[in-house]
Amino acid sequence: MSWLRALRETARSGLSVERRRLAPAIAARGALGLALVIGFSLALFGPAVAASSAFGAFQAAIATFQRSWRPRPTLALASGGSLAVSTFLGYLTGAHTLLFLALLLLWTFLSGLAWAAGPTAGLIASSNVAIMLVTVTLPTSVATAAGHAVMIFAGGVVQAALIVLLPVRPWGAQRDALADALAAEADYARRLRHDPVAPFDPVPLMTARSAAAVTPRQARRRPAELHGPRRLAERIRPVLASLADPAVGAPAEGPQRDRVRELLAAAGEVLDAAAHAIRHGEPVRLPPAAVAALRTPDTGTILDDRSHRAALRLAALLGDVVETAEPRTETGTKASAGAGTASADASTASATTTAATTANGTPPARTRPTLLRLAPLALAAMRAEVRPGSPILRHALRVSAVTAAGYLLGLVLPLGHGYWAPMASVMVMRPDFSQTYARSVARFGGTLVGVALATAVVRTAHPGTYLSAGLAVLSAFGMYLLMRTGYAVSQVCVAAYVVFLLGMEGSGVTQTVRDRVTLTLLGGLLAMLGYALYPAWETPRLRGRLADWLAASGRYAAAVAARYAAPAGPGSPDVREALLAARAARVAWQDALGRAVHEPVRHRGLSHAAAEDAGHAIAEFGRAAMLLEAHLPDRGAPPVPAAAGLAEALREATERGAKAVRERRAPAWDDLRETVAGWDTEVGDPLLRKAARLLLAALDELSAALATG
Repeated sequence: MSWLRALRETARSGLSVERRRLAPAIAARGALGLALVIGFSLALFGPAVAASSAFGAFQAAIATFQRSWRPRPTLALASGGSLAVSTFLGYLTGAHTLLFLALLLLWTFLSGLAWAAGPTAGLIASSNVAIMLVTVTLPTSVATAAGHAVMIFAGGVVQAALIVLLPVRPWGAQRDALADALAAEADYARRLRHDPVAPFDPVPLMTARSAAAVTPRQARRRPAELHGPRRLAERIRPVLASLADPAVGAPAEGPQRDRVRELLAAAGEVLDAAAHAIRHGEPVRLPPAAVAALRTPDTGTILDDRSHRAALRLAALLGDVVETAEPRTETGTKASAGAGTASADASTASATTTAATTANGTPPARTRPTLLRLAPLALAAMRAEVRPGSPILRHALRVSAVTAAGYLLGLVLPLGHGYWAPMASVMVMRPDFSQTYARSVARFGGTLVGVALATAVVRTAHPGTYLSAGLAVLSAFGMYLLMRTGYAVSQVCVAAYVVFLLGMEGSGVTQTVRDRVTLTLLGGLLAMLGYALYPAWETPRLRGRLADWLAASGRYAAAVAARYAAPAGPGSPDVREALLAARAARVAWQDALGRAVHEPVRHRGLSHAAAEDAGHAIAEFGRAAMLLEAHLPDRGAPPVPAAAGLAEALREATERGAKAVRERRAPAWDDLRETVAGWDTEVGDPLLRKAARLLLAALDELSAALATG
């Protein structure tokens, strides 16, 4: 992609506005906290302290809107506390330009490394640097600076207290994540009716798994219906795939296929009903037609043995989903889900229950470390990125240099309030190209509109201190309400908020719209220039990402094949861990590919078409392994000794193939081909023979894609 086209695409992305579900109650709660802080501070301490405390409350509320599964009060306290420390240290060095510049470089470098701990930590750290540039200009002595820091932290405390006292849809994010996972499974079941080999995006399941991790305090309060359905959804996906795929299931046409379509449609309706119940905390209301389809007694006479067993397992899993999705314990729930599950064989039901529960009958909770225990883990993640070639380290160095340059230019230029330039730079810069450039354009456009509107109001209406405070709170409410619809829209409200807030004490009234917009444009241009001069392109790393996904998928397929040699039941932990690693590698590849598409660089050995074809081939390889996983033998079943050889051949072949991909060679699968040929003669099970051939065919497709790329 050329630079001109890349700039055009990123500009369009930055200025786009999306339709999103708004959360007015949560936005109003954040604005209420801000209003309480500003009003209290104005009444007791005056406009300067009110401005500092308002920044603390404003940033604490923004932190609670981030996509994090931690308790929201914890995020508010962490944001307020870290901003208070940043402001106080910044003021202590603010009188000495070189000393403050050294602190700014250090603080910005650490904020860049904080992205290694996750986007929420990175955003909070970057916002601390940006707001510090403003708040250090407000105090007049060390004592008042300490007071300002205390009030900033108090703003975070107020926001945290309001979240506890005025809860809005508790566990809403976790409910949405789990409901989205079940809805994705329902959509998958419906698509399989028309496309038996339809792809499935595992991101909703991965998001639900992340949301299921809880702190010890959360574990004591989590609603019962959020405990188990995710694990069951994980088990349903391979069963749906095996039931629909003609290679291992019912024929492509005929009475068996018609019956499979009925079961898939019923599964989609049941999963949708469970998703709706979990999202809204209501009892599950099952469609009668879906229940009737699952209870049809002639399924066994229509489907062959393997498809019939898959149908029975699907019915049992759906019954468990409905039972665990109920917001309260009710007798007969599972019976209402599908009396057809009563005909399921006892071994299937037992295996499902064992996989979904612990010894005491409840699913084991995934633990999340508390904030104090998270600190050393975050530091370790940041330290691990301090290495050559790390994109996070490049981002940290880049954002530090750009912010320092913006600060120095702000001092030199005769515009006043020069912090607008470095503040814009640190807020728009991200570790990847597309977000940095898109946010730079959006920041400039939003600031242009927001500053113009707010300054026009200030110069025409001449609002007093309290009216300016009210307008600042109104602007913050607009930002909280619209922040998920687009970055440009939110920046209109943020720019107006800063103007009104500083206008409470008259510290920003004299600066013209031209000066503010010019400094913001300068900060955005510095950010874009910094990335162009010191980039961290994703395109050259695509082959490494693809190789990682191939190796992880090979380990997953090998773990599944090994379970046939040593049966351990459907809930095998090694299979589960290998599957999670393969999913993580797949998402890393997809994210990298999405970023590389917008980069203005050559493909360097892997064209976009070849990348798409190679990704499709590895996805098909993973799907073939999933078909094997859907029919894993129960514990104690007769072993298949030849499966151990297939597992080892898969592991070795994919590791060699991953090495070839990294070295820009098309991998060869001769050894695996010989193993699969022998497998056909040694194994009598048609499913195992077909699945092995599907695995080999997918790898051949990968080699063909890389050879032409």
